[in-house]
Amino acid sequence: MLAHQLLLLGLALPFVRSAETVVGVYIFSRHGDRTAKSTPPTNLTDLGYQEIFTSGTYFRDRYIDADASLKIAGINSDLVKLSQITCSAPLDNVLMNSAQGFLQGLYPPVGGTLGSQVLRNGTVVPATLDGYQLIPVQTVTSGTGSEDSAWLQGSSNCEKATISSNEYLTTPDYMNLLNSTADFYTSLTPMINGTFSPSQISYENAYIIFDLLNVASIHNASINSSNLLTNETLFQLRTLADHHEWSLAYNTTDPIRAVSGSTLAAQVVQALNTTITSGGKSKLNIQFGAYGSFGSYFGLANLTEQNPDFYGVPDYASSMTWELFTNGTADPFPSPDDLNVRFLFHNGTTSNISEPIAYPLFGQQALSLPWSTFVSSMNDFALGSQEQWCAACGNTTGVCTSTTTSVNSTSSSPSASSSPSSTGGISKAVAGVISAFVTLAVLLGIEALVLLIGGLRLVSKKRLSGAGAGNGVANGMKE
Repeated sequence: MLAHQLLLLGLALPFVRSAETVVGVYIFSRHGDRTAKSTPPTNLTDLGYQEIFTSGTYFRDRYIDADASLKIAGINSDLVKLSQITCSAPLDNVLMNSAQGFLQGLYPPVGGTLGSQVLRNGTVVPATLDGYQLIPVQTVTSGTGSEDSAWLQGSSNCEKATISSNEYLTTPDYMNLLNSTADFYTSLTPMINGTFSPSQISYENAYIIFDLLNVASIHNASINSSNLLTNETLFQLRTLADHHEWSLAYNTTDPIRAVSGSTLAAQVVQALNTTITSGGKSKLNIQFGAYGSFGSYFGLANLTEQNPDFYGVPDYASSMTWELFTNGTADPFPSPDDLNVRFLFHNGTTSNISEPIAYPLFGQQALSLPWSTFVSSMNDFALGSQEQWCAACGNTTGVCTSTTTSVNSTSSSPSASSSPSSTGGISKAVAGVISAFVTLAVLLGIEALVLLIGGLRLVSKKRLSGAGAGNGVANGMKE
C-alpha cells in the first residue's frame, strides 16, 4: 500500500547508466495477492500468482534475458545454472508458492528441444512440461505459517523485539488513536461481525481488519452492508493500518524492534560479498518475506527521509533490490574498490510499464554508493552472527542455548574466530571496509545467521491464525 500508490517517481532522483556492468543482484520480495489472514490457512490467489509471475518476468527482462537492459555479467539466459542463483522463502503456503511463481517468470520453460537430454546410448529424452525448469527454493523453517500469523512479531522469535513492539500498545499515540477511532471501527461492525467479536473491532486490530476488508473489496462480490465500504472508508482503514504496523516494526530509539531489517541487512551484505569472493560465480539472490521486513529496513536505512510514503505497508508483490555494479567491464572481475551498490524499490507488481525506482540510502544524496561505504553503513545496524542476534534479542534458549554457554565460557577471549559460525572467515573485500567501523566478528558469523535464523524476521511475518483464537498479542487478536 505505501500510502496506497507511492508516487515515488516524481520524487526519485534520475540516474545515468553509462557503461555500467551489473555483477550481482539481491531481490527481497513480498508475496502476491492472497486470501485474508482472518480466514486461515491463507492461500496465494490466481491474481497473486499472476502478480508475482509478472514481476519475475520483469526481472528476467532486466537482468537475465539475452537482450536484458542490465544483464548480470555471465548469467545464463535460457537454461538456468543453479550455481548462479539462490532463492529462499519460509515454509509458508503463500510465500513459498510466490517464490515458485516468481522463478517461473524468471526462467520460463525452454521448450522440448533445448530442454532435452541425450543419453550415452544416443537416446533423446525430451523435456517434460515443455522444458519447465526446476529451481530449488531453500526453506527457512522458523517462518513456518507466517502468513497465518496475526501478530507482526509472531515469527521473529526475538524476545526483546516482541517486548519492544508490545510497548507501542502503551504509548499516548496508540491510546489516542484507540479512543479517537472507536466510533469509526464500530461503524464497520455490520461488515465484519461474522469474523470479529465486538471487543476485537478497534484500532488494536487495525491491520487484520483492513486486511479482511481489502481482500473482500478485491474478491467478494457480496459483502455484507457493502454500502459502508466506500473508497474513503477503505483509505482510512489503510492509513490506520499503515501507522499501526509501522509503529510495531520500527522505533528510532529502540532499534531492536526492527530486528528483521537488521537481519536482512546482514543477509544482503553476505550475499553480495559472496559474489565478490567467488569472482562473480554467485550472481543472483532472491528472498521472499513478510511486509514487516520492508518497514524495518525502510526505517533503519532512513528511506523515510526520501519520501514519507515509506512509512506505509508495501502492496502485494512489492520488491527491494540491491544492484552490485561496476562502471567498467566484469572481465576480469572488478576489485572491490571499483564496485558500487544501488538500491531500488517498487511498490506492487513490477512490469515494463511500472519499473523500480532508485533511492538514496542512509540519508545520503547519491543514488549509488561505493561498496566500502555501503558495507560500513549496513553494518551500523546489521546483526551479522548468531551470537550477535542472540545477545541483541536476549534469547537464551533454542538456537541461542549453545551461544549463551559459549559466550559465558569465552568472554575473556579477544576473538570469536574459533566458533563454528565463523568458518571460512571473511573476504578482503569486506575486511578492509569493516576495520574502522566494526569488529571482525560482525561478518564472520553472517552466514550462520542466514542459515540458522534467516527467517527470524521481526516484521510482517504475518497475522491472524484465527480471529476468534485466544487472547493477547500472542495471537495478534485482543479481546
